[in-house]
Amino acid sequence: MASNQNILNFINGEYTEGTLGKTWENICPLDGEIISRVHEAGKAEVDAAVRAAHRALNGPWGKMSPQDRADTLYRVADGITARFDEFLKAEIADTGKPSSLASHIDIPRGAANFKIFADVIRSIGAEFFETVTPDGQEAINYAVRRPKGVIGVICPWNLPLLLMTWKVGPALACGNTVIVKPSEETPTTATLLGEVMNDAGVPEGVYNVVHGFGPGSAGEMLTQHPSVDAITFTGETATGEAIMKNAAVGVRDVSFELGGKNPAIIYGDCDFDATVDGMSRAVFANCGQVCLNTERVYVERPIYNDFVEALKAKAESFKRGDPFDKATNQGPLISQEHRDKVLGYYERGNNDAKVVTGGGVPDMDGAYGKGSWVEPTIWTDLEEDHPNVAEEIFGPCCHIRPFDKDEEAVELANNSPYGLATSIWTQDIKRANVTARSVNVGITWVNCWFLRDLRTPFGGSKQSGIGREGGQHSLEFYTEMTNVCVKL
Repeated sequence: MASNQNILNFINGEYTEGTLGKTWENICPLDGEIISRVHEAGKAEVDAAVRAAHRALNGPWGKMSPQDRADTLYRVADGITARFDEFLKAEIADTGKPSSLASHIDIPRGAANFKIFADVIRSIGAEFFETVTPDGQEAINYAVRRPKGVIGVICPWNLPLLLMTWKVGPALACGNTVIVKPSEETPTTATLLGEVMNDAGVPEGVYNVVHGFGPGSAGEMLTQHPSVDAITFTGETATGEAIMKNAAVGVRDVSFELGGKNPAIIYGDCDFDATVDGMSRAVFANCGQVCLNTERVYVERPIYNDFVEALKAKAESFKRGDPFDKATNQGPLISQEHRDKVLGYYERGNNDAKVVTGGGVPDMDGAYGKGSWVEPTIWTDLEEDHPNVAEEIFGPCCHIRPFDKDEEAVELANNSPYGLATSIWTQDIKRANVTARSVNVGITWVNCWFLRDLRTPFGGSKQSGIGREGGQHSLEFYTEMTNVCVKL
């Protein structure tokens, strides 16, 4: 980056301020301090990024063999690892999350995503069929995977590096070029990655970054650009709907991982302590700012009261403060704006529910008093149509409700327009499998949460998304299949 005070656009291998002359303040959610100024991209920068991406697609990157691309992506991963501390500090400054989380999840996975998909490209095969027609003609049919083209990558703020490379890794491995629009809340690591790309020998124009907002800014300009061949997005369902409308012009492909209101089903025969530990992560990890977090918890009645008390104790045990203190295990919300949204739900819960714990803002010492902090919060005794039970809050909170029969738990879990993820807790393997096949979600965990094998299909159903990514499944979006038929 040009300096630690300015976050610039990265286009065709170079950093640029842009022609709009507009910037905005990047605020640290820990203490409300200004980290940097971000330079907004306009139509000229988006056009330039698209042109650069097409030149690279038709130039050296497009002519590179899959093996050479894979080797290049390994160098990118190694470059992130070599600058681990720099990426870590940037991610913590943007998001406020504790080092204990970011150093074990965000940065290592951000690097690993490049190697994972480089290995997929090295090993993937293609279809091959021998054909004999009724009249005796013989032929062979084989499939060829071609890059889809220029991919618009629109990223969220909760796991900025990890979720960006989860898309950029397979896109580049398949031979595409990308234009990344990071969240305006977390612009730094996507920009820093440009330096790593240059150092790794990635050709100019393969990886581009444009900064801005949604409507009327870089995000909308990117999704409306006719020369962007496909769009991948992680974020709110309403934003996904707007992007889908833009992508419909020109019939361009989309891959969406959208909102969720994820349920957990906890049976009375579960390993109680392991379940409480797992659900503490599922509800409160990353201050509740993970698309896979659990906000609806359904507990079989015989253990309901004990579970509520045990999760309450977990919620009250978190340590907030210095993100580099190894004991700190909860950070702030991403911004004051998001905190206002979450506190709006807290106020509803305080008025309508039984508040088991939390429901407000914690007392923070010194500069942290200006940060975007909220308390981990648990409610009970709400109806299923209450906003706190029905709507995605994206904060460290949940509603807990008892159930009596397995069928009731499944019905409650499915009573949502979303269908991203669930976790099921039981020591009865048959019960677990029957329940897992009955809950309408894209991802189900049994006796665990967020245990990921990156080769498996990842994505949601209903209003939680379109498509699947991960391992070979990512290739279905990032490549076009061409069938070649050769008559013998």
